Amino acid sequence: MPDPAVEHALTIQILLALAGLALLTVAADHLVLGSSRLAARMRISPVVVGVVVIGLGTSAPEFLVSGVAAARGDAGIALGNITGSNILNLTLILGVAALIARVAVASTVIRREVPLAVAAVILFGLLAWLGLTVISGMVLVAAAIGALWLLVRWAGEGRNAELAEQAVEHTEGDPETGEGPAMLTARAERVRWRPPAWFEPVRAVLGLAGVLAGAQLLVANASAIATDLGVPQLIIGFTLVALGTSLPELVTTIQAQRRGESDLVVGNLFGSNLFNSLAGGAVVAFAAPGAVPAAGVALILTMILTGALAWALLRRGLALTRVEGAALLAAYALTVPLLLAG
Repeated sequence: MPDPAVEHALTIQILLALAGLALLTVAADHLVLGSSRLAARMRISPVVVGVVVIGLGTSAPEFLVSGVAAARGDAGIALGNITGSNILNLTLILGVAALIARVAVASTVIRREVPLAVAAVILFGLLAWLGLTVISGMVLVAAAIGALWLLVRWAGEGRNAELAEQAVEHTEGDPETGEGPAMLTARAERVRWRPPAWFEPVRAVLGLAGVLAGAQLLVANASAIATDLGVPQLIIGFTLVALGTSLPELVTTIQAQRRGESDLVVGNLFGSNLFNSLAGGAVVAFAAPGAVPAAGVALILTMILTGALAWALLRRGLALTRVEGAALLAAYALTVPLLLAG
């Protein structure tokens, strides 16, 4: 018979992990809103706000959770979270978007942003397969700086400038009517109230603190659950943690797709993979007390191949149909057995 004390402890750990996940999600919303609105008040270009502030902000749950896990010595959770989020973004979430409506994308996004994101995933995959070290972290930081420079430059040219401004509007909502926010917390701000100047910096700082606290709560209990159940940390990171930290992308994607902003959907998901791989990988490399053990070949290949599959489907006709979306969902369903086999 199962030990009641063990079952009770496991229940408490699951509830605490869910509480950490909830705190992480809400705090990440406020971090992005506070940071983007503060940047706008400082008259920073919408291009920079859309590409850098919002891009990094929406990926904060992934790389902060992985950083906390690496610092605790839970390398399996750290790597499982990043690789799992990268796979989930371009299979489950992109597949859901295609089921809602046909995903059409501009050729410039396919020629520029998407290949850059795929290259970032390949670089991270190679370094993770070799084992992340401080030197690996420096390489990823250099690549992240180069990628940000390219993204800002491209976003400042023609149609991509509109996409960056669209990202700002989608995340914050219409400042006049309060309609159309992507973040759940923005719904509460539809009243016509203008916060004082000090509000946004405080919101951003508290949001960051909440993300860190939620990450610690989630990682600590996810690690305990893995130990109690005898499940490898990599599996817990790949499934429970990755799915939880990808909730903001899922919410944003569904709302953007319902508004017909397919370019924003594709840019957000591939951009998330880029920031997860470069910024997230660097954070893990620097936060870990020693070299991070090498990731399995099956996991790395699955992450790279799912990115290549999504890219190939989008290149063919610059659109993703419902049938192709269903194929991506099926691909996600196959990733866990592949990981277990590897």
